[in-house]
Amino acid sequence: MEQGMMRAGVESARFAGQVVVITGAGGGIGGACALRFAQEQARIACLDIDAAGNAQTAERCRTLGVEAIALPCDVTDAAAVEATFAAVAARWGGIDMLVASAGIYTGAPLEELSTAQWLTTLHVNLTGAFYSNRAVASYLRERGGGSIINISSMAGKTSWPASAEYSASKSGLIGLTRSVAMELAPYGVTVNAICPGNTLTNMVVGVAARVGAREGLSADAWLQQRAKDCPLGRLAHPWEMAGVVAFLASQDARYLTGQALEVDGGMVMS
Repeated sequence: MEQGMMRAGVESARFAGQVVVITGAGGGIGGACALRFAQEQARIACLDIDAAGNAQTAERCRTLGVEAIALPCDVTDAAAVEATFAAVAARWGGIDMLVASAGIYTGAPLEELSTAQWLTTLHVNLTGAFYSNRAVASYLRERGGGSIINISSMAGKTSWPASAEYSASKSGLIGLTRSVAMELAPYGVTVNAICPGNTLTNMVVGVAARVGAREGLSADAWLQQRAKDCPLGRLAHPWEMAGVVAFLASQDARYLTGQALEVDGGMVMS
């Protein structure tokens, strides 16, 4: 991830002094977003239930010369989300951006999908994002503008077997994004989603192991097949998602709201 971000040549300070809250910051796309915003001199509040990963992300941000804190937060706990966002706003005088990246994948064929799996996935991926969007709204209105970027998935635009709970949660997140965008537009707040394709995160590697075993493939073979399925012929890196997120939070995207951008190497198109 770091090597790729260095190749991107990020040297600007577009977000100097601004406050960004990132859920799911302990790794993957959320962690990459934290580092990207730190490179561009934002103040970073890293939220995750993974205490070790979250602390590591915050420390890596601090090595880039910015203020960064790691706060434990279970996005499925509405009271905890409200309290954590309030603590961030109190520390730095407000909040300018939210990246709602916390998410999970379980995956099971329909007839094997338990009610617990269904509810847990929706609670984390959709309800957790709702709690986070709701919690940040008043701070963005007070700022007179700002950005929310929700991390959906190409599974929110299309679907595959044995992914009902994940696809439903990510489709719902696109709907949430549009509704919140309409509601906050009068206050100068933009709200968008990105829909990543298969991205080399720990979660996707775990998916490869589970789904690949069902299909008689090793994790590496499954990932290689997914790369072949993509018109660009490869999987994504987390830093590539972070770059799009940073664009959506920037002044260059101030007239862009309510969108769900496919960042998938052409997968959904194909």
